[in-house]
Amino acid sequence: MSPTRANRRGAMLELAVLGLLHDSPLHGYEIRKRLSGILGAFHMVSFGSLYPCLKTLQQRGWVTASAADEAGHAINSRSRITYALTPEGKEQLEAMLSDAGPGSWEDGSFDVHFAFFGQTGQDVRLRILEGRRSRLEERLDTAREASRQRRERADAYTTELHRHGLESTEREVRWLSELIETERAGRPATQQSTTETK
Repeated sequence: MSPTRANRRGAMLELAVLGLLHDSPLHGYEIRKRLSGILGAFHMVSFGSLYPCLKTLQQRGWVTASAADEAGHAINSRSRITYALTPEGKEQLEAMLSDAGPGSWEDGSFDVHFAFFGQTGQDVRLRILEGRRSRLEERLDTAREASRQRRERADAYTTELHRHGLESTEREVRWLSELIETERAGRPATQQSTTETK
């Protein structure tokens, strides 16, 4: 993995952790469990990645860690540590969520930003959705051209794989277009889903 990709993955993990701690303090195990819900089963976060991330967030003053009972009394070090967001951490989270630049449109980055759209302003959501759609449309144009050039040389399986990739990207573009229309109309995405099922 290239340093740039590793840095981007680390930044997205930090965003996801801060976003999860926004609502309430959590134990490390619970953070990891909820991260798998955000990032998906194919992007499981190991404790070997999570705890160094939590340590970094503590060093920056964005997260605190404590081992205490409900009354606030310190208990033995073998008990689970609870992590909580600091005021500085909340400010950092707001800054990260308000970033609607090209980095937020990329694969993986987009998923994490989208997972926390409930904590993001509408103008930022719209910029990220439009940026993601634009990026995918560029990818589609490139893939279609490459597919045309390869068609004569590719075997049936390679051709099928390319077709599958194109169709998946086209579906995502349609989905993004629906979300953008919903955002522009000022309706929450969940309202659209409910309306469509009636």
